[in-house]
Amino acid sequence: MSKMMTSEEFKPTSAPGIFQRLLCWEGFLLAVTLGGFVVNALASPYFLNIWNLSDATFNFTEKAIIVLPMAMLIMAREIDLSVASTIALSSTLMGFCAAAGVDTPLLVCVGLGVGLLCGLFNGILVTRFNLSSIVITIGTMSLYRGITYILLGDQALNSYPESFAWFGQGYVWGALSFEFALFIVLAALFAFVLHRTNFGRRTYAIGNNPTGAWYSGINVKRHNLILFALVGLMSGLASVLLTSRLGSTRPTIAMGWELAVVTMA
Repeated sequence: MSKMMTSEEFKPTSAPGIFQRLLCWEGFLLAVTLGGFVVNALASPYFLNIWNLSDATFNFTEKAIIVLPMAMLIMAREIDLSVASTIALSSTLMGFCAAAGVDTPLLVCVGLGVGLLCGLFNGILVTRFNLSSIVITIGTMSLYRGITYILLGDQALNSYPESFAWFGQGYVWGALSFEFALFIVLAALFAFVLHRTNFGRRTYAIGNNPTGAWYSGINVKRHNLILFALVGLMSGLASVLLTSRLGSTRPTIAMGWELAVVTMA
C-alpha cells in the first residue's frame, strides 16, 4: 500500500521574501544605486536638485535608447558592435544636409534613415550569408567610422537650424527633458513588445534554441534581420538626439560607445 501523503507534503512553495529578492543581481544594482544617491546627497546639498538630476539623464539617455533593441538582439544570440559608428555616419550625413539648407524634419528623417540602412546592411550580411554577427559588425564598425573620417577629415559641421536643437536640449514639462521622456515611452513600448507579443516570445524562443525555433515554424533569419534593423533605427535616433544636444558633428562623435551600450544591455 502506498504511503499516504500528509498535508505538509502538499504545502506549496512560498514566494521569495523581500530579503531573498534583494540578493538577486537586480536587487544588488538597486542597492548600489540607492547607496550612491545617499552618499552624493550627503556630500553635496545640490545633488538632489531636480535640475541637477535632469541634467544627469543626458549622460545616458542616448545610450539607453540603443540598449532597448540591443538587449533583444543579444537575447537572440546576436550582437551589433557598429552602433557608435552608425551614430557617427548618421550625424555626418545630417551635418552635410544641414549645410545644404535642409530643414529640421528632413534632417530627422535623414538621421533615422541612415541608421535604419546601416542596421539592415548588418542584418543582411549576417542572416543571408550566415556570417558571424560579431565579425561582421566589427567590420562595419570600421567601415562606417572610416567613411565618416573620409567625409569630414578633421573639420566639424555646425550649420544646424535653431529648431533642431530642441530634440537634444528641449524640455516637455518642467525639468523633464524631451530625451528622457522619449526614453520612458520607448522603454514601455519595448517592454510590452518583449513580454506581451508574439514577437517577444519568438525572441525568447530563438535565444533558447535557434534550431528548435526554426523547426517550430519561426523564420529565424527574418526575425533577426528585423532586430538588426531596430538596432540601426534606434542608433539613428540616438544620433539625432546627440547631434542636437552637441550642436555639431565631428568624426569622433560617440567614439567608444560600443562597449558602454553592450555592457548596459
